[in-house]
Amino acid sequence: MVQHVRAEGPYALGEALVAAGLRLRVCRVWAGDPLPESLAGVEALVVMGGPMAAYSDDGFPARGAELALLREALAAEVPVLGVGLGARLLAVAAGGVARTGSGSQVGWAEVRTGPAADRDPLFAGAPARLRVLHRHGDTMELPDGAALLASCERYPVQAFRVGGSAWGLRFHLEVDEAAADAFVTAFPEEAATAPGIRDAMPGELSGAGPLCAADAGPGPCRDLVFGRFAALVAARAAHTATRTFFTPRADAWEARFAADVPRYVAAVARMGLLPGQTALDLGCGSGRALPALRAGVGDKGKVLGVDVTSAMLTAAAREGRAGPACLLVADCHRLPLPPGATHGIFSAGLLDHLPAPPVALREWARVTAPGGTLLLFHPSGRAERAARHGRPLSPDDPLGEPNLRPMLDGNGWRLVCYEDTSEYFLARAVRAADEAHN
Repeated sequence: MVQHVRAEGPYALGEALVAAGLRLRVCRVWAGDPLPESLAGVEALVVMGGPMAAYSDDGFPARGAELALLREALAAEVPVLGVGLGARLLAVAAGGVARTGSGSQVGWAEVRTGPAADRDPLFAGAPARLRVLHRHGDTMELPDGAALLASCERYPVQAFRVGGSAWGLRFHLEVDEAAADAFVTAFPEEAATAPGIRDAMPGELSGAGPLCAADAGPGPCRDLVFGRFAALVAARAAHTATRTFFTPRADAWEARFAADVPRYVAAVARMGLLPGQTALDLGCGSGRALPALRAGVGDKGKVLGVDVTSAMLTAAAREGRAGPACLLVADCHRLPLPPGATHGIFSAGLLDHLPAPPVALREWARVTAPGGTLLLFHPSGRAERAARHGRPLSPDDPLGEPNLRPMLDGNGWRLVCYEDTSEYFLARAVRAADEAHN
C-alpha cells in the first residue's frame, strides 16, 4: 500500500485486507519510504490519495516511479486498487489522461452507480446512489476499454475498472470515524468548508439509523467492495506470484532457451499423436512445443496452448506460434474444455510448481479421452536442476517416481514410462479408461 500523506491511511481498507489473511506493508512516501523495485512477492498494489497532481512531478518526486509500478502491475494482472490520487494515477498508467479540474470538490456528495457496476466483481449489488467523501480538484479521462462504474454531475469519472483486476475510486470509501478525525486534523481549512466531515457522517457511521438504497452511506458499500477486493487478492495469490515472475521475463524467454527446441521436438514425438487429434500444451510459455504438436496432429487436428500469464502468450504470438495453435489464458486447475476434449497433453516444467498437483492431474484427466497421453517433460533432469539451484533433491518432489506414480494412479492416469536422466526428465502416462470423464 502506497500512502502519500499520513491522514490518508489504510483505515477500513487495511482492515479488510488483514481480515482476508493478507500481510499489509505500507510504503509511507510522505516519510521517505522507498517504493519496491519490483512486484515480486506482492499479491496486490493499493495506491492511496494525496494532494499532489497525477499529471505533474511538481511536489511529487515519486510520481514516475509510482506510474512505472502501476504499469508493471497492469501488465502482470496484479490486483490494483487506486483511491483518490491513486485512481488518477491508475488512469494515467493505463493510458488515460489526468489534468486540472474546474475546482475543488470537498465533503459529502452523492455518486450514482452505472450499468457496468451491476456486472462488476466488486460493485455488483451496490446501491444505485451512494453518499461518499470527496477531496479532489483534478479531472481525468479514462483509457479506451475501461469500465465506468460510478459518476456524479461535477466530476463524471468516480469509479472505474481497467481490465479484470484494477479498480480506481475517486472518492474515499475507506472513511470511518478515525479517517474523518485524521482529515479534520490534517486539513483544517478544507474541513471547515466541507459539509459535516465529522459531525454529519451518513448512515451507520453517524448512528443515524438504518440505511436505505436511496441515501446509502459508505458503510455497507465499503464493506462489500473492500471485502470482495481482499477476497479476490487472496484467491488469486498463486496466479499473481506466477505472473509477477514470468511477465518481466517473457520478452527474453524464447531467446534464453532457444537451444532446448530440439529436445522439445523429440519429447513431443514420444506422445504418439495421430492426424486429426487434439493436443494441449499446458503452461506453454512462449510456445516452444506448439509447432511439434501441430506436426503431430496435422492440418486437420487442433492444438491449444494454455498459460496463466498473458505476457508469455504475447511472446508466443510474436514468435509466430499463434498460427500452429490457439492461445488461451486459463487456469490449468479449471480448464474451459468439455470432458474428453483432448487426446494428448504436453506439459513442461509445470506440475511441480502448482499449488495443488493432484487437483490439476484430475482436471487434466477430465478433459482427456480414454487412452489419451500425458507427457510431463523438462529439458534437464531433476538432479541437474536441483544442483543448478544449489539444493539437494527433495524426497517430497512431486516428480520423484515414488511420489508421481501413486499421484497419477489416484487421479485418472497410469504411468507407463519414467526417465530421469542428466539430459532430460520425461514421464509418460495414459488416461485410464475406467475413470474416464468422472
